[in-house]
Amino acid sequence: MTTHIADSIPESLPSKEEIHPATSRLPRPGYYRFKMVIAFDGSRYAGWQFQLSGLAVQQCVEEALKKLFPGSLGVHGCSRTDAGVHALALVAHADVPKKEFRIPTQKLTLALNAHLPEDIRIQQVLRCPQDFHAQYHTTSKEYRYQVWNHAGMNPLLQNRVWHVPRKLDLEAMRRAAKFLEGRRDFRSFACVHNEWIDNTVRTIHCCRIQRRGHHLTFVIRGDGFLYKMCRSIAGTLVQVGLGRFTPEAVQSMLQEKNRESAGMSAPAHGLTLWKVWYGNEKTRRAD
Repeated sequence: MTTHIADSIPESLPSKEEIHPATSRLPRPGYYRFKMVIAFDGSRYAGWQFQLSGLAVQQCVEEALKKLFPGSLGVHGCSRTDAGVHALALVAHADVPKKEFRIPTQKLTLALNAHLPEDIRIQQVLRCPQDFHAQYHTTSKEYRYQVWNHAGMNPLLQNRVWHVPRKLDLEAMRRAAKFLEGRRDFRSFACVHNEWIDNTVRTIHCCRIQRRGHHLTFVIRGDGFLYKMCRSIAGTLVQVGLGRFTPEAVQSMLQEKNRESAGMSAPAHGLTLWKVWYGNEKTRRAD
């Protein structure tokens, strides 16, 4: 198994929305705002957000939207994802000129998917209030990391799970996971990138491990996540299962607030953005 190597600074630059977050929150006269739920296989993409190099999922969705509505103002996602990471229900919003909108809302899903590659699918499109923001109104997100723990890899799960052939101590991993729940400083479990984030305190509502035969699923739900945080948690818990760390060592990792004190980052292809939650007042339909 690959030993831990310190994570690198992300290649992507901050988006216009990150530099001037207020501009993407303002209601736009003459436009409808739509909420989209998007699923994608991230295997051949450089992540959700536009990159300096490589094709991004956001770019594909924006191009599809432009073919239907040339005056649309871009797509804003709920979260950035690393290259190779998948999504079952990433939420995004977009503004479309009212004068161009001639398609019934219920047909937008089919219309958009007709202009998207098969590994990106719009699951749902709804008109939403103009003050809805896919990123800033999230209350929690759930990621799931999947591991195949058997000497022989399941070929039907290729590019979906991390293959760990050595036997894992599931009980030790579950004990370690409990130390990660609650409000903690997760600096030890995130790539250091002070250019973007100063506050590394987050709340993890749930960190549990499900097992079905040789298939392990790490369910991690929280109010927000740092760069590579979920992958670092999964990698560290696997190393606990392999006996490299004790479950109690996770407490020390949190206290040290140093990325080098924690375990490795698990491979990107095992991670999926599973679900995103919003407050009730932000999920109401506008139509």
